[in-house]
Amino acid sequence: MLTFTKMNGAGNDFVMLDNRDGKLALDKAQIARLCDRHRGVGADGVLVVEPAQNGADFRMRYYNADGGEAEMCGNGARCFGRFAQRVSGRTGDVTFETLAGKITAQFIGDNVRIQMSEPHSLRLNAGLESGGEMLTVHSINTGVPHAVVFVEDLEEVDVRRFGAGLRYHTHFAPKGTNANFMKQLGPQSIAIRTYERGVEDETLACGTGMVACALVFHEVTGAPSPVAVKVRGGETLEIAFRQDGKVYRDVTLTGPADYVFDGQLAV
Repeated sequence: MLTFTKMNGAGNDFVMLDNRDGKLALDKAQIARLCDRHRGVGADGVLVVEPAQNGADFRMRYYNADGGEAEMCGNGARCFGRFAQRVSGRTGDVTFETLAGKITAQFIGDNVRIQMSEPHSLRLNAGLESGGEMLTVHSINTGVPHAVVFVEDLEEVDVRRFGAGLRYHTHFAPKGTNANFMKQLGPQSIAIRTYERGVEDETLACGTGMVACALVFHEVTGAPSPVAVKVRGGETLEIAFRQDGKVYRDVTLTGPADYVFDGQLAV
């Protein structure tokens, strides 16, 4: 029997596992079953707490709903920080290693603020075909790769069609990309919808996608930090950053990380 905790960050939901003793070994099919909303717990991904290898407090392993391991997940990182704090009994900030770099989680009331790894690979104004239409696509890696498209009508955009087209576009080969659709709401606020690689569908929120959209929003419009980002799940989160020449530093994502339930499941 596998003991787990279900959490969500702004509607992006996760199965949380404690593997600090190193006894847990799940294969890709078992992880996908855990995330199956009909035959398992149901989640956008699985987060595993492991012993640190390079001087942090913990190591975070993140697996998408298809069972494949990914470099980073912003909403997941907030949940991971709160879960790691609970299972370890620690107080104060928590640091953890990811494939995208070292992350720090701070606890601010009901919210968690994570210090993101340094974004890179910014590219603006690529003309790409997706879903039978030409789109102006911006891209940046905020721990994982993201494509960003400005839209006028966020409610009517076909996220699955255009998102899948960008996710598998040769421009982002061989690993593909996540795809975000963004509408400006105000001078420092946007709303987004995200098609997530590995989930292969729209999710209610995506932390690294929020950061990608906020930084592209700044690049295109000059909007200052912080940027408020409203996600499909209804929550509004805050992205703050500092630009040092062409490099973004001190990038943070602040938002909720909520417990849903604890349980056990045969695997």
